[in-house]
Amino acid sequence: MKLKSIVVICLVMVFAWSCKDDSKEPVTEENTEKQAEKFDYNVEQFADIKILRYQIPGWENLSLKEQKLVYYLTEAGLAGRDIMWDQNYRHNLKIRKALENVYTNYAGDKNSEDWKAFEIYLKRVWFSNGIHHHYSNDKLKPEFSSGYLKELLEATNTTLAGEAFDVIFNDKDSKKVNQAKGVDNVALSAVNFYGPNVTNADVEQFYAAKTSPNPDKPLSYGLNSQLVKENGVLKERVYKSGGLYGSAIDEIVKWLEKAQGVAENKAQGDAIGLLIEYYKTGDLQTWDDYNVAWTAATKGNVDYINSFIEVYNDPLGYRGSYETIVQINDFDMSEKMKVLSDNAQWFEDNSPLMDEHKKKNVVGVTYKVVTVAGEAGDASPSTPIGVNLPNANWIRKEVGSKSVSLGNIINAYNNAGSTGRLKEFVHDEEELKLEEEYGQLADKLHTALHEVIGHASGQLNPGVGETKETLKNYASTLEEGRADLVGLYYLYDSKLQELGLVDDWKSVGKAAYDGYIRNGLMTQLIRLNLGDDVEEAHMRNRQWVSAWVYEKGKADNVIEKVTRDGKTYFNINDYDKLHELFGQLLRETQRIKSEGDYAAVEALVEGYGVKVDQEIHAEVLERNKQFTSAPYSGFVNPVLVPEMGENGEITAIKVTQPDGFPEQMLAYSKKYNNLPEVN
Repeated sequence: MKLKSIVVICLVMVFAWSCKDDSKEPVTEENTEKQAEKFDYNVEQFADIKILRYQIPGWENLSLKEQKLVYYLTEAGLAGRDIMWDQNYRHNLKIRKALENVYTNYAGDKNSEDWKAFEIYLKRVWFSNGIHHHYSNDKLKPEFSSGYLKELLEATNTTLAGEAFDVIFNDKDSKKVNQAKGVDNVALSAVNFYGPNVTNADVEQFYAAKTSPNPDKPLSYGLNSQLVKENGVLKERVYKSGGLYGSAIDEIVKWLEKAQGVAENKAQGDAIGLLIEYYKTGDLQTWDDYNVAWTAATKGNVDYINSFIEVYNDPLGYRGSYETIVQINDFDMSEKMKVLSDNAQWFEDNSPLMDEHKKKNVVGVTYKVVTVAGEAGDASPSTPIGVNLPNANWIRKEVGSKSVSLGNIINAYNNAGSTGRLKEFVHDEEELKLEEEYGQLADKLHTALHEVIGHASGQLNPGVGETKETLKNYASTLEEGRADLVGLYYLYDSKLQELGLVDDWKSVGKAAYDGYIRNGLMTQLIRLNLGDDVEEAHMRNRQWVSAWVYEKGKADNVIEKVTRDGKTYFNINDYDKLHELFGQLLRETQRIKSEGDYAAVEALVEGYGVKVDQEIHAEVLERNKQFTSAPYSGFVNPVLVPEMGENGEITAIKVTQPDGFPEQMLAYSKKYNNLPEVN
């Protein structure tokens, strides 16, 4: 799974057991100014987006061979960049190509409000890898007319016609991923995982008829394909060489073969070889073989994530979005945090889960803090801050998993500046002081606990199918909430102090609880339009976790709703009882997952995670108007520039920063235009 942050770390983790989220903002302002003098983390801000940059500390400590490995893996990731665009929506690449041609060739008035609106729209499209918002999934609304766009197209001799033009302005395909209850989610989702006229029932029936060769090791059916109807018959179009996205995949393979040639060790090279074979064949057994080999390959300075991984963009949780992250180990920080993975069995044994839902032997959990060197696809520009892979439950149980925290990404968030929004929504000075003193540490530990202990914990009952089959469209939010709850439960536990991770476990736990409840019941609402339901999986899980414990603790006034000077606050009166409530909810969420209880997960999510208190929402939006900082952040990537010798061999690789966000997006489109047949 993937934990994504947008204005700092947020302790909420994308169905690659990673966590894609962004719910909190930096609280340490003192160090920010000193850091900014050395490196400017801020690039630009537009609409609801802030663009940042990050460094690659330790690059100079890598050998040239290791630098080549990072470079080749980064190029492999970028080679498939356009796959993500096409997966997100069938017209995205046509629209992007047309808008970029206008942007680079228009010679008219660039001071008009219409042109400024066009620029912002294009930047939003770049950021979201398409015309739907990267987080809300709503279609982006241009602040210029169709007539103005026609003028721009004519002035630059650019072609964009028919549905690809009309959809920018009409109400068609308004939601990339529709998770609403009681509708045909597949039919009403614009994401390009399914062909026209494919329905929820089609998908469920198609995959119900598939049987894995080994029922104890179920294959990830649907992960790397598009499901379409041809003459009324359902058929998969597999992503592979010679198949769907074949031209881009061939480029990915070319760079992976170069990477395999400079692998740090045999285990790493063998894993890359299996990934190459998977891309060439599309065989899902090879995908499992690769994940087993990749999980076991833990030695070396360099690692990576590459392929079709996240399933959040599929309303039914089958198909993976293209994503890559290339990373360098931060050995110092990894050693400090290794204590969590070393004690994974203790956490499992002492959890509030039912005994039959606990793993008797937690195996192969590795946790590292890493330095990101490059990202692409679903990981860029909006990036995770933590990742736990692989997804397959049987591999987690029998082989283990890798958990990483993206240290330099978190550092960039923390040093990009504070907005003051925190002071507006904390209940009192005590809460503010706790957040300022312990908030960042609490966030880091929650990320680690969520990824290392949370996603690796628990087990399915014998005979119960994968969660995408049993819990369907609620699988993602249930899993993220379950992992959040593991982190919350143990953040308020003296074991963390015993392990040397904190000096004051109660203060760290209180800061974590304050921040989670404040965000889950109030501050995350700044991302929604008044009247909207909560639809994004992470936002849902934060709300249903927070709302459930709030309601269950009312009799004991565990969390008190306070109104002061016309403003609402939520104040925790009893942290001990809140800890117990988190444990009770964790026990129930694991039961739901272990038993595949669809009725229970539907009641939990729909009852607590979807509907919004409209009075509080209106109030939050009004109070937030005073802040100009964007609620979402993402990154430009450093540029790795190889220097060549006389014989054509790479003699050095330099790290540079792009001139700006538009410059990097245009350079990517030009260099990695590997799906011309889709354009």
